[in-house]
Amino acid sequence: MKIGIPKEIKTNENRVSLVPAGAEALVAAGHMVLVETGAGLGSGFSDAQYLAAGAHIVADADAVWASADMIVKVKEPIALEWKRIRQGQVIFTYFHFAASEQLARAHMASGAVCIAYETVELPSRELPLLTPMSEVAGRMAVQEGAKYLEMLDGGRGILLGGVPGVPPAKVVILGAGVVGVNAAKIAAGMGASVVILDVSLERLRYLSDVMPANVQLVFSNRHNLLEQIAGADMVIGAVLIPGAVAPKLIRREDLKTMRAGAVIVDVSVDQGGCVETIRPTTHEKPTYIVDGVVHYGVANMPGGVPITSTLALTNATLPYVLKLAKEGYRQALRDTPALLNGLNIIAGKITHRKVAEAFGLDYHPPESFLE
Repeated sequence: MKIGIPKEIKTNENRVSLVPAGAEALVAAGHMVLVETGAGLGSGFSDAQYLAAGAHIVADADAVWASADMIVKVKEPIALEWKRIRQGQVIFTYFHFAASEQLARAHMASGAVCIAYETVELPSRELPLLTPMSEVAGRMAVQEGAKYLEMLDGGRGILLGGVPGVPPAKVVILGAGVVGVNAAKIAAGMGASVVILDVSLERLRYLSDVMPANVQLVFSNRHNLLEQIAGADMVIGAVLIPGAVAPKLIRREDLKTMRAGAVIVDVSVDQGGCVETIRPTTHEKPTYIVDGVVHYGVANMPGGVPITSTLALTNATLPYVLKLAKEGYRQALRDTPALLNGLNIIAGKITHRKVAEAFGLDYHPPESFLE
């Protein structure tokens, strides 16, 4: 199989979807790897390293897309790339279709086979290809939020961990999944007073045994959420319903109850965000202010630490890329239920129920396309 690795062109996206070691493994398995020139530079990998691994360096993106049977990316193809997609071509990347009907319809029209990292799901409910980036984003959320709490950046002017004689900042985290737990670890480690809200009592009971003493666990309902954000210096949105649009937990009117200069970091912005007033931003211009509250909505947070992110992501994705290349997508999807869960669009049809529900479109069982 010919596997194409185009350079990411989304704003400030420095990750690459395959490292030279991954290219070497694919070549050793008998496949051809086509890497757009300069694709790995943002993550510290030169064209020479890919050549040494047996990959072919291709001069431009058009040639990569035109030749490859399967395109492996980090982020969803943006509008500039849509015209390059070929009917029947496999695209394996983060899509987050439920957040954009335009994106979903463009890929339906393309006739491509769209397998989304974020909905590849194991029987244990683990999301193995989302987890590494959720770990990075959760940790970064606190790092970035702490920066924007500084007064020069529009924040309250409060140090996350405080100092002796001065209390620390209060960090409220919405959601106790991978993002929320990683955010809590960093915030607690920096000395903040941390509150995690979640609707799963089982999850809260587990975290009560493993989290440090400066982390409180609170059941999430409307009353408790409003009570907690009113006293928060930082709020981290870490809500995830796989494949679906994130529920809007913080409404526009709720901002008036928050402290002036408080910071919201909505990690769920890729899925539409759990804050009504959030919108996607970039690393170049990451924040804006609504009703005195700083909003951080960078939609590709891990792109800011591409070396860490690329290595973490490709450690997880490579086994699936190898399987798709070896067996072809139909057999790989038949043999691997986790991958079948990742199939979102094929032959112009939506095969993930949450994506279909997001836009009121017809859902088609993915198994029906594997005959």
